[in-house]
Amino acid sequence: MQRFYFDIFIGPDANLDADGHEIGSLRAAEIAAKRTAGELARDQLLKLHDAAPKGIRVEVKNEHRQHVLTVTVSLQIDQVGLMPHSSV
Repeated sequence: MQRFYFDIFIGPDANLDADGHEIGSLRAAEIAAKRTAGELARDQLLKLHDAAPKGIRVEVKNEHRQHVLTVTVSLQIDQVGLMPHSSV
C-alpha cells in the first residue's frame, strides 16, 4: 500500500491532510479525489441553494509529499437576460 495525502481547498480555505491514507495505487487515489471533490461540490450546492459554490480543489500528494494530481470542480452560471414578453 502507498500513502497519499489529500489537501482540500474550498475557495480561499485550505484543509491540509497531515496523516494521509493508505491506498493501493495512484489510480485508486485519483478515484478517491474525484469522489471527494464531487461530494464537497454537492454539499456546497445544497447549502447555498441559489448561489454557485466556491471553487473546490483536491490536491493529491504521494508518500514523499510530491504533488501527483489535482481534481478541480467549479460551477459557472451565466444568465441570459430575456426580452420582456410584449402583448400585441
